[in-house]
Amino acid sequence: MAIEVLKPGLATSVQDAGRPGYYNLGIPLSGALDQYALRVANLLVGNDDGAAVLEAALLGPELLFRKPAIVAVAGAEAMPKVNGEPQPRNQSFAVKADDRLSFGYMKLGARIYIAVAGGIDVKLVLGSRSTYGLGALGGLAGRKLAAGDVLPVGAAAQGARAGRAVSGDLIGTYPKSLEIRVLPGLYFHRLTDESAASFFADTWTVAPEADRIGYRYRKGRALSFRERKQPFGAGSDPSNIVDAGYPYGSIQVPGGVEPIILHRDAVSGGGYAMIGTVISADMDRIAQMQPNNTCRFVRVDMDAALQARAAYKAQLSRLRAALSG
Repeated sequence: MAIEVLKPGLATSVQDAGRPGYYNLGIPLSGALDQYALRVANLLVGNDDGAAVLEAALLGPELLFRKPAIVAVAGAEAMPKVNGEPQPRNQSFAVKADDRLSFGYMKLGARIYIAVAGGIDVKLVLGSRSTYGLGALGGLAGRKLAAGDVLPVGAAAQGARAGRAVSGDLIGTYPKSLEIRVLPGLYFHRLTDESAASFFADTWTVAPEADRIGYRYRKGRALSFRERKQPFGAGSDPSNIVDAGYPYGSIQVPGGVEPIILHRDAVSGGGYAMIGTVISADMDRIAQMQPNNTCRFVRVDMDAALQARAAYKAQLSRLRAALSG
């Protein structure tokens, strides 16, 4: 079975649970930016919850199904339509041969996840089907989808059916303003006292440049770093350091102007000070922020971060239990 791409949308790519284990070689995690929505969509159609799906940002694709299939859409609030007829979100539905799947605009949230029973069956690269665009790796030819592309689909699992649904607190919500929890980083002490306070006090706005590599924020106060003697091997700006590894979710502020949160396609290291790291439980929430959405950064300690991670894992366990069988 195959799917033809009639219109690719703004930025649609094949993504799965990701490609861990190669960060030390400069190859990032990649995978769905919203891992929870990925798993909702997959479980609804009977796939393994980390199977390959289509991730679409801000504007969904238009797809032609060459054979019947079971489909589910999770993530941002964007109405799926089959031949122009609305279909439910967070619920599996059937498509027939020659049906066209399209989407309305994303009212809340920034990314939808389109799962098909059997999964998008592109080639495995380093154990994953995820697209890493900067490295032209994985997915379909290592790039975003284009009109005319044909996507192979694997064999559906027994029991895949229309009408399987999830609701209530098991689906995501996507407010336009939220709080993002942050652990102060290795170089947080390099900020002046005033900037350390304003980073957490100010309201920050998502910039249009936000993408899979990093989410850029602006409209808070510029951040000042303490003066220091330029280390050998570091740039001259006070925000520069001798090159070091970047944790997933780390926050850098080039020139002290606009914080950037590094996401799943970010490079693994460089010469900017990391003033903090977003806790793992909040990375999905960042992925669903549209340009001009706002946030406040909230300082937490390691105990709070670990508690949040445990709560996230418990939510996933509840989701799997609700959709098992």
